[in-house]
Amino acid sequence: MGRVTQMTQRSPKVTVRRNRTLALVSALVKGVVAAGLGLGSLTVLVMVVWISSPYPDSGPGGALRTAAGVWLLAHGAGLVRPDTLSGVPAPVGMVPLLLVLGPVWLAHRAARDAAESREELREGPQDGPRDGVTGPSRVGAFCAVTAGYLLVVAGAAAYARGGPLYADPDTLAFPVALVVAGAAAAGVWTAAGRPFGPAPSWSPLAVQEAVARTLFRDRAEAAFRSAAAGLTVLLGGGALLVAVALGRNTAAAQDAFLGLAGDWSGRVAVLLLAAALVPNAALWGAAYGLGPGFSLGTGATATPLGLDGTPAVPRFPLLAAVPDQGAGSLPNWAAIAVPVAAALAVAWFAVRRAAPADAPRARAWSPRETALVTLLAALGCGAGTALLTAVAGGPIGTGALSAFGPVWWLTGPAALVWTAVIGVPAALLLRLWRLRAPGWAWRRDVTETDEPPEPEAEEEGEEDGVVPGRPRRWWAPWRGRRAAAGEDGEAEPDGPAPPAASSVPAPGPAPEAAPFEPYDFLPTDPWHGKETREARWASLKQSSGGLMADFPADRTANRTAGQADRAESADPGGAGN
Repeated sequence: MGRVTQMTQRSPKVTVRRNRTLALVSALVKGVVAAGLGLGSLTVLVMVVWISSPYPDSGPGGALRTAAGVWLLAHGAGLVRPDTLSGVPAPVGMVPLLLVLGPVWLAHRAARDAAESREELREGPQDGPRDGVTGPSRVGAFCAVTAGYLLVVAGAAAYARGGPLYADPDTLAFPVALVVAGAAAAGVWTAAGRPFGPAPSWSPLAVQEAVARTLFRDRAEAAFRSAAAGLTVLLGGGALLVAVALGRNTAAAQDAFLGLAGDWSGRVAVLLLAAALVPNAALWGAAYGLGPGFSLGTGATATPLGLDGTPAVPRFPLLAAVPDQGAGSLPNWAAIAVPVAAALAVAWFAVRRAAPADAPRARAWSPRETALVTLLAALGCGAGTALLTAVAGGPIGTGALSAFGPVWWLTGPAALVWTAVIGVPAALLLRLWRLRAPGWAWRRDVTETDEPPEPEAEEEGEEDGVVPGRPRRWWAPWRGRRAAAGEDGEAEPDGPAPPAASSVPAPGPAPEAAPFEPYDFLPTDPWHGKETREARWASLKQSSGGLMADFPADRTANRTAGQADRAESADPGGAGN
């Protein structure tokens, strides 16, 4: 019986090894499914356009191969069009950036789910921690998802080989594999909580010590956010420039749109292609505002100063926004407002972290730190602009069309120069403005450190009418009045004298003194009227049986008599004689 038990029970090591293998297989399947979803979605769209076309050029096999080629183009692969009028295969290297979002998001989501399944297996919601059950490691999840995705990429490239658009084999490793690996790595990093871990062991010791500090991580995060803000403003400004140019050349854009296709299915295809190229057009507009501009073939360049050379522009609606030949006018020069706005955005987002409005002055960054973070943000903005403009253009043919779009090695440094030259001084000025003198009535005055104030400081705060532990209010009309009347009701040297009590107490219990309020009004009830007071005094005099002196019920007289009585009691021997 014991032998049967040993044969039927599984050891913990075997169970863990089996679960880990199943988790790796599951991550591999997730990568395959993610790639299949992207490819299937684009294939359905291409097949709908092909079915609705009245005169298709090829059969369903050609449409499917075209869909596979376009899907590879969305990953950055360079395509080759063999069917040309000259017989020479023409390259197609311009990537529609809107199509890139789908594959990148799917790969990111698959890797994130695979990495998150590890945490779900390690800690169950009901049974507590499950030490005997483990999922794939983060490296394992990354490798499995990337391998599964690239398997589908290889199959699609092989299938599209005989179609009207096939992928260049040299571009499958770079940038297709790099794009997939980067999206998967970002997914695993997101599942881990986006940690900013230690630097690699092969990096210099100074770099490892800097990365280990929280202060360095905060500065790096601020620089990254500022760079992202500047890049976003550049893209938005470029899109605005393109929209304004298309609005001025509406007739030319409409003629190009109607001339490319005569049936509605062809026009839908042209409209979809134009929509996929909208981010490319925004980057072209940003490059135009930065100064280097963009190439319209090998012999023409468009800049705010003008359009030089003879452009080789194909007939396409978005290209109607290209400026006319000749020197640029004032509306063309106004495009430089785009990089200026991007530089100001970089400065503003950097200063928001350098001098927060709700933090003490002691926690503000120094001018050197503010300038350094702004400069790093400008460097990040320039690098991001160069990376995006490198894929926003590319060859769309041979000969004059072999160079089309912005030049990345000119646009990136231009973005760096604009954001650094304008952003750093603007950041320093904004820092001074946010740390201006507290008398400007909005910046609170707090202690320079987080330590509790000393007892002397608390006493001084109480004398000034400020509650310890609370921020000082620089506009408080009631401070002088409350400080003038001390805690015991005694008047300060510069404050008004408190009213003296009457020498004759009123019948009944003494009323409690109400706290002074700056906007209290005098009572209007008849109890304090002159006639009522005289009648009350006459009643008290009559009930006393002649013991009370005959003097009027006057506050001033009563106070004078009371002061004289106190003087006689203080000097009984007649010192004044």
